[in-house]
Amino acid sequence: MTSTAGVPMAHEDENRAVAATGTGQGTPPGDGHSDRRIDIAGDASGPVVAGNHNVVIDADHGSTVTLLVEGEHPQPVRRAQVALLPRRQAAPLGRDAELRRLAAAVREGGPVQVWGAPGVGKSALLRHTARSLAPGADGVVFLDAARREPEDLAQDIFEACYEARDYAPSSPELRRLMGDIKVTVYVDNAEFSAEGLRNLMDAAPDATFVVAGRERTLLGEGSALHLEGIDQHAALELLARELGRPVAPEPEYDTAAILWETAVGRPLLLLRAAALTRLDPSGRAVLPRPGDVADLLPLLFDRLEGGPLRALHLLATLQDAELDPAHVGALTDASDASALCARLTDLGLAEQTEGGYRVVPDVAPALRERGLEPFPVDRLSDHFAEWIARPSTTAAQVAQHARALEQVAELAEQAGRPELAVRIVRAASPALARSLRFGVWGRLLERGLPAAQRAGDQQAVAYFTHERGIRNLLTGRRVMAGVLLAEAAYLWQQLGDLHGANAAAGAQQYVPPTTTGPPVTGPHTDGAAQSLNAGGGPDPASAHAGTTHGAGSPVDPGTAAHQAGTPIDPGTTAHQAGVSVDPSTAAHQAAAPFDPSTAAHQAGLHQAGTPGAAGAHGATGATGATGATAAGATAAGASTAGASAAAVALMKVIALIVAVVIGGIAIQQAQASRDSSGTSPSAGPTGLAGVWRGSDGKMYEFKDSGTGSYTQTGTDVCGNTSAVELTGSSGTYTTTGSLYDMNGGSCGAVIGEVTTTLTLSASGDSAQLTSEMTSSSDQYEQVQCYSCGTITLTREQ
Repeated sequence: MTSTAGVPMAHEDENRAVAATGTGQGTPPGDGHSDRRIDIAGDASGPVVAGNHNVVIDADHGSTVTLLVEGEHPQPVRRAQVALLPRRQAAPLGRDAELRRLAAAVREGGPVQVWGAPGVGKSALLRHTARSLAPGADGVVFLDAARREPEDLAQDIFEACYEARDYAPSSPELRRLMGDIKVTVYVDNAEFSAEGLRNLMDAAPDATFVVAGRERTLLGEGSALHLEGIDQHAALELLARELGRPVAPEPEYDTAAILWETAVGRPLLLLRAAALTRLDPSGRAVLPRPGDVADLLPLLFDRLEGGPLRALHLLATLQDAELDPAHVGALTDASDASALCARLTDLGLAEQTEGGYRVVPDVAPALRERGLEPFPVDRLSDHFAEWIARPSTTAAQVAQHARALEQVAELAEQAGRPELAVRIVRAASPALARSLRFGVWGRLLERGLPAAQRAGDQQAVAYFTHERGIRNLLTGRRVMAGVLLAEAAYLWQQLGDLHGANAAAGAQQYVPPTTTGPPVTGPHTDGAAQSLNAGGGPDPASAHAGTTHGAGSPVDPGTAAHQAGTPIDPGTTAHQAGVSVDPSTAAHQAAAPFDPSTAAHQAGLHQAGTPGAAGAHGATGATGATGATAAGATAAGASTAGASAAAVALMKVIALIVAVVIGGIAIQQAQASRDSSGTSPSAGPTGLAGVWRGSDGKMYEFKDSGTGSYTQTGTDVCGNTSAVELTGSSGTYTTTGSLYDMNGGSCGAVIGEVTTTLTLSASGDSAQLTSEMTSSSDQYEQVQCYSCGTITLTREQ
């Protein structure tokens, strides 16, 4: 296929291999499966279904969510036989014993973990095994897990075994559907913890898993195979194959033997030694000296020029991201990018994947040591943003290149161009949502939000906050979903985008009234779902049954409780007929921007019957329903038992979920103080003292303590009024504070420490405020700090 702009997507029809009716293009020896490859990923447009939710992806105003009712769920069709195979390659040399051990372990039912040092040949062994061993009763699946999340891999396995476009089942439903499917699943580059691997394997309970990675993590279960270098005889065979001739007698034979010993038998190093021999400009084809093994990369770099060097430069800039040759050709102006990338692979500098090529891990740092500047980020940004926007680009293709897009966004931020990072993430987000790969979607969103804050792009801030809320809802983290959707609704209202505000509030009604789970943790640093797929936890429909929405009926934000386009305040039960709620009141008093950590959102503010704030949370639900009909009042009362209870619980959590801002102390809203008193706080003419506006839209005030430090007074997440001190010199000030377990909806145990650093610019008119978790309790291995990140402050006074 060739795209509209002439960039051929060489691997588009090779993304998935599934056995289908008819004759394939070739059959691997001994397995009897077709090589015919078809696209099994979701469509690039239209609604998708995640668990119990129907989702309409909106790239402008944020996605909308409704509940499915019984009978509306997709009905996946099981494939008769699965053959999601790796590409063909030459059989690995000297691995007969390892293949016999692998075959025996697979017959026993696994799991099997192959582990060993980089370059030892794990991928080659795993790929050959996937093609040569008998598949499971229902087939075989091969996956590359490099920089991917377990939940995305679980979705891959599901789509390989079922025909179910645009559908990601909930975790329980996934296990039910996969419960009796006996496939053998090979997972390369599976650099997961033991828990991550177990979660992946739980998604397909009857499958046999064979995984490969650098470290052994599955202790006490299954079989483990430690892969070491090949023996001397195999090494000589490999050198002969790469040289295209037998290894000559002495002295070349002795040199080859010493090379094998120096390389510890690692095939990658021997491959590079042979490549350097082929590139010898003298034409003598002499093997490098054994002492040159440590310097093979610089020697190879010295002999590259033109197209190969430009392509390597591009791949190294994107580090561990795979790239289709079409992009390599478009960005380097290479006429035959596939041949060029294949040459880099022959030299041991790149590796071929199912989706393209990526640089071998040790190449990128070696190039940086030579002072090679990264590929121009503006060109990368322009290319990928335009490519994503093409009608011919599918959601599956964007998901395949998600790691490359993430790297481009990171490069843009490093170059001081956050607006480029926003452009890339904003362009990719809808496609990643449609692809149903929620793990990588979350990673991109987590990168896009702080970039939008630094760029001062408030529309993008609202969009990313909204989509993070949607993603958390779909993946089972509903407490966090409620917090993010409430903030998104307010941000949209501030921008005058009622469409976005109503979409956020409409999704927020599916947040359940209670939450359970471990303390503020998640299997990934981006705060991904605790469950592998969408819809984990209680069915939100249970919170909306009865007279409010009708038992078992989905709620459409555009009808019934959301009549006449009425804007909805997510902080209240504004799902009453005809009630318009102003977000500047109730949970958003004093015109303060939404800040989950401020006192304006403490749990006590929203007690039943509080005037102007929690009227809809009262026992009768009648307060605040002025002008509503009797039917409307009845609906509001019913909502008290369901939806409004969810809102009460949500407001309680909002005050507590963002655990640390400036060392655990919530900064007082200076703007709110001026609005209420009519006076301006004093501000020092130099240093940090004064009033600042953050890129998050909030106001910050710091006071000079007179001792070279600065203080900030506020209310911490436990409700205590206290002051925090920032100390330092030369324009850099720091403070530390505690990170609390907030998952229960109240101030729990201290589970970590956060350090906040504030760095003034040379002019003193702006500053960078960065919070990062510096330690966590040994009791919790995967603590997630939701309030950590970086914002820009601009001096107001």
